[in-house]
Amino acid sequence: MLVTGTDTDVGKTIVTAAITAAAQAAGLRVCVIKPGQTGTADGASDIDTVTRLAAPANTRTLASYPDPLAPLAAARVAGLEPLELYTAVDAVREEAEKHDLVLVEGAGGLLVPMGLRPSGEPWTVADLAVSLGAPAVVVSRAGLGTLNHTALTLEALERRAVPAGVVLGAWPAEPELVHWANLTELVPNMVGALPDGAGTMEQGVFQRSAPGWLTPALYGVLDDWRTWADEVS
Repeated sequence: MLVTGTDTDVGKTIVTAAITAAAQAAGLRVCVIKPGQTGTADGASDIDTVTRLAAPANTRTLASYPDPLAPLAAARVAGLEPLELYTAVDAVREEAEKHDLVLVEGAGGLLVPMGLRPSGEPWTVADLAVSLGAPAVVVSRAGLGTLNHTALTLEALERRAVPAGVVLGAWPAEPELVHWANLTELVPNMVGALPDGAGTMEQGVFQRSAPGWLTPALYGVLDDWRTWADEVS
């Protein structure tokens, strides 16, 4: 399963941790893979955050680059080897043989260049999903602008025959009219929503809470969006 987003900083890492926690609560062994980690010169990685919150059975980072850029651009700036598409495909398939669920967290949005194909052409998270035959989770913002960004991302996935659902990365504690209106529009595609600040929770609280943020499609128990939104607001 691929976790992507409508943009950078929409909550992909925290959503990845929540899916991990919910799946493990359901009895699954989970591996989390980060194909391209950028911005390593600034400190902790996304895998560190997932481990702190959800403690998956295994984690892997396939390539790391110091600058906070798209992975392919970061590789070029640093003079490092870009990640090759089928290296990522083989790594995911290898872990799938040993785990019940493999979550692959992308970088930025769906079509951000991640590395190079053997032909020398760039590849994206969308290409990885197609190569693996895997579904995608699209992490979106709750506020203004999210409907267009989410629709464009879902359309790009649909054109590639990649099944996808939407998770709101951060539902505000004091939602405004725009948040409620967006929730109503997005509900047909939604498979989860996290409260703002979920990433600051203590590990035990996060793990106990995660199933309540996700629908059964993501190993959770959520089935009433209005009740959920009222409870976390």
